[in-house]
This record gives sequence, C-alpha cells and structure tokens, in this order.
Amino acid sequence: MRRHHDMGGLEAGPIDRSEHELAPWEKKVDAILRLLMAKQIMTLDELRCGIEDLGPGAYDQLSYFERWIASIANILVEKGVLTVQELGEAIEAARARRAAVAACTPGQSRS
Repeated sequence: MRRHHDMGGLEAGPIDRSEHELAPWEKKVDAILRLLMAKQIMTLDELRCGIEDLGPGAYDQLSYFERWIASIANILVEKGVLTVQELGEAIEAARARRAAVAACTPGQSRS
C-alpha cells in the first residue's frame, strides 16, 4: 500500500528547482539535526521515518524544514530526551521571544 508521502509516479505539479537562501530558523533546524546525529542521539533514517509517519494533513501542511523539526521533536520525546511538557514550554518561550522581537522592530506587522 502506498503511503501518503510516496509521490513517485504521481502527478504533483511543477517543482521549483531554483536556489534559495535558507531562513535563519531553517539553518538552526539543520544544525540541531547535525548535532543530534553527531552525538548519536538520532539517525537520518529515524528522521526520515518520523517524517513519513506524519499524518497526511500534517505532511501536506508543513514545509520541508517544519517536517524535519516535527520529526525531531517526536523522536526526542519518544526517546525520553525531552518530555511533552518541556517541549511545550520551549515552544511557548520561543513564541514569547518572537513576539518580543516583533514588538521592538519598527514596521513589523503585529499578527
């Protein structure tokens, strides 16, 4: 049975092959993965499996690096490196930092 992420041979529309600069948060996600692999906390195969295990809704709605960080977070919780509560607290702290930066940046939309 074909899983949702398996698009091989299916019509999926055009692929944007243009080079683009990674956003700072995307670079951080890449660095986090590299560190976790260097410390042998997780493997690239685990990342891939975690991405493939995302449900169709999440898989379609998340961007490339959002899938990575969702997979990383799930793996770290599964392995007991982080608890769900610690993860939730870290997410809320990041949101608060982002809001504080947005509030201090002239011309930044406040949504």
